[in-house]
Amino acid sequence: MNTGPQYKRITSKEYRDLYNEYYNSIRNFLYFKTSDNSLAEDVAQDTFLKLWEIRDKIDLKTVKSWLYTVAGNTAINRLKRRQLQYKFVNQSEKRSAQEDPQYLMEINEFQEKLQKVLNKIPEGNREVFLMNRIEGLKYREISERLGIGVKAVEKRMSKALQIIRTEIGYNL
Repeated sequence: MNTGPQYKRITSKEYRDLYNEYYNSIRNFLYFKTSDNSLAEDVAQDTFLKLWEIRDKIDLKTVKSWLYTVAGNTAINRLKRRQLQYKFVNQSEKRSAQEDPQYLMEINEFQEKLQKVLNKIPEGNREVFLMNRIEGLKYREISERLGIGVKAVEKRMSKALQIIRTEIGYNL
């Protein structure tokens, strides 16, 4: 009895065809969503890279919706990271009225370190962290959005915070 979709590895030709058919529309979709041409270009390329990486696990019948979903989610995650950096910089600037070169250098170093740490956090954990800290969602709301239990949200958040504390020694 066959209950699920039959996956066959996407060939190089099929991949090129998908890229040629959807790349421009995905990039335009992202541009309209973000108003940032550079971000739209980067996310569109990342989306097709992800498609190539999972080419043997994707159903060709649903590839179009998969592309738009991944592109949209990736763009949202990138924008959330920017907001987190912006939030930190604003909080730091409020604490320090004087912007001496040493202070600016420390801020830049912290931003670079924070970006690297956010990239180290596994996707699910990072998503929960950003939803809580950037969007201000409660664990229950995150649980409902992601379709997982509150305990799973707590565990993911705990792991994200643990990674941040370990890597940069800063409690967010």
